[in-house]
Amino acid sequence: MASPSVAEPFPVFLVGGRYTLYDVNAVSHARRAHNITGVLIGGLPQAPQQNVFLGIPLELMPEEARLLVEKGVAYIVDDAAVHKHAFIDHNLSKEEKEKFLRSLKKQGSDATRIQTKSADDRKIKALKKVASKNAAVAAKLEKERADAAVAGETVAGDDEESLFGSAPSAPSVAPSEASVQSSSASTIMKITPTTSHPPLLSSESSSPLPLPQVPASYPLFKHLHSKGYFMAPGIRFGCRYTAYPGDPLRFHSHFLCDGMDWDQEFDLLTLVGGGRLGTGVKKGFLVGGTEDKEKVDGEEDVRAFCIEWAGM
Repeated sequence: MASPSVAEPFPVFLVGGRYTLYDVNAVSHARRAHNITGVLIGGLPQAPQQNVFLGIPLELMPEEARLLVEKGVAYIVDDAAVHKHAFIDHNLSKEEKEKFLRSLKKQGSDATRIQTKSADDRKIKALKKVASKNAAVAAKLEKERADAAVAGETVAGDDEESLFGSAPSAPSVAPSEASVQSSSASTIMKITPTTSHPPLLSSESSSPLPLPQVPASYPLFKHLHSKGYFMAPGIRFGCRYTAYPGDPLRFHSHFLCDGMDWDQEFDLLTLVGGGRLGTGVKKGFLVGGTEDKEKVDGEEDVRAFCIEWAGM
């Protein structure tokens, strides 16, 4: 199956100081073509209490967003400004706004009607199952009564009624006309929309937003990414990044990474603790930064050092 094509540059939305991707095609394209994994932070509408398997949007580290912009494959969009421009400014007329709001209300009412019908169908199915079971019990009891009568035994009818009651008949509930949906309408809730397009369109602004602010470790991040590593947050290991030799779905990380300025002072215990932790989880502890000079071609010269704890 061919992967959906994504036109570059694609938008990265700035929402509340966070850089996010809402289009599932852009998410898969960034991962497949540019080794950008990000972190899924969205809850599923059908399971709002779950917190194990999250969905879109995908939150990018500032380093990932800046790298995509510097490579020319993405641009930053102020999400709040785009929505304001689309709904309040001149993009949509009053009639178009009202039409869009009516369509949203209709989608909500259709979804509610479908969920109500589904709940009613499950209830009717359960009632039919219970009625069928009770009918079988009543038939068995009737047979036992007949056998007992033949043998000369008597069974009081009121006792049977008090214990078992009259055999309930299968409910014949006819669905109302409002709950009858076509096959196309019954699939409305199958797929949750992953993007706000249409009618909201985002295009690269003539005055682009400034590049994302990144920490001093960004040169190391960029250096390792250029070598083909997938970079992910390293908070679970007490470091800045974890570096994977391939997609994290297929590989374990090789390095725990901390980036520093060339003249930055640090405690020796940082190296000792990082080296021991990295060795304990079968990874190397890698520190690096930009040298206090530049290459002839103008690119930053990054040096990295891998520390391993020996004798363990």
